[in-house]
Amino acid sequence: MATELKIPAVGESVTEVQISEWLKSEGDEIKPDEPLAVIDSEKTTFELPAPEGGRLAKILRQAGDTVKIGETIAQIEAGEQHAGKQAVEQKAKPPEAAKAKPPAPTEAKPKVKPEESMEKAGPQSEKANSAAPENDEPEPNDNKHKPVIQPSRERKPAPAASSEREEEIVPMTMLRRTVARRLVEAQQTMAALTTFSEVDMTAIQELRKEHGERFENRHGVRLGLMSFFVKAVIDSLKQFPELNAEIRDSDVVYRNYFDLGVAIATERGLVVPVLRHAERLSFAELEKGIGDFAQRARDGKLKPDELEGGTFTITNGGVYGSLLSTPIINPPQTGILGMHAIQERPVAVAGQVVVRPMMYLALSYDHRLVDGRQAVLFLRRIKEVIETPARMLVEI
Repeated sequence: MATELKIPAVGESVTEVQISEWLKSEGDEIKPDEPLAVIDSEKTTFELPAPEGGRLAKILRQAGDTVKIGETIAQIEAGEQHAGKQAVEQKAKPPEAAKAKPPAPTEAKPKVKPEESMEKAGPQSEKANSAAPENDEPEPNDNKHKPVIQPSRERKPAPAASSEREEEIVPMTMLRRTVARRLVEAQQTMAALTTFSEVDMTAIQELRKEHGERFENRHGVRLGLMSFFVKAVIDSLKQFPELNAEIRDSDVVYRNYFDLGVAIATERGLVVPVLRHAERLSFAELEKGIGDFAQRARDGKLKPDELEGGTFTITNGGVYGSLLSTPIINPPQTGILGMHAIQERPVAVAGQVVVRPMMYLALSYDHRLVDGRQAVLFLRRIKEVIETPARMLVEI
């Protein structure tokens, strides 16, 4: 009996998914846990593994189909069952010798006397032979008596020139549709406001330059910028808990833990995996966690539960060169911090104009819960921590 390949549960609120791509075809041999299909849900994209080895016997639902959780989309012939079937089929096949066809009889060629061949050639043949192109290698003897097929002189019409106004219609993935819907909902249901600041990255750059190599040798991961900003954000959230809270009906829910979402852009859409209890993680653990999220997001291997329940989000448009933006809040959170590209700019320091590596920061927040004063002080605290990283160690 064939094993059914079913769509697994991918989250409490997810009831259906979309088959993005089949990685195997009907009849293909498969191994246990080998990826068979790419599945899009409203929260993530993931690969559906084979529950056991054998053969992909039948595909029931095609790429592009929307299917329910628990629905059977394919059938698999188990390893032993498939091996037995192969043996029966092999036994039923006739031996190769019996299948071989006898050689076709060779036609007897009429003998032509040399003088008779010359009387039939005539001047026309001589003219044709003299016009024939030279060839380094003679043609095989068995081609001498085959009729010559002249190439067709009929020309095919040239393909029409491609239009400069062509359009391509591609259905939105379920993930992209969900991202679009949630972003519109955030704009419609929140009193969103954004405030800006800038931070001098000199101290962080010098610290990374001085300790980066030893850090990587010890922990096996590069010392990036995100771990510093995660630490600075947590420090600021402790002082301004409204930005780590949410509005639930007519209540405000304050949290004493910090599950920080890190926005990652992929070819299939934006995903925000969550660092659970980020306040408990070291710099190395933060860098490893973020790096792992980024790699699995690109490979479509994030788990649905890794995308749920964030309390605050950090997004870094600077990796793509963005200098300034207004990030959109991820509901039901009340805040999101946008990082941007580091750019050398002239700034005034102690009455002198100097060139420093500067970064613009943007904080979008829900004005229903967070006042402008709190937002400005939140950003000022992040600026102080980043510009004086020793604060992260002594917590002052």
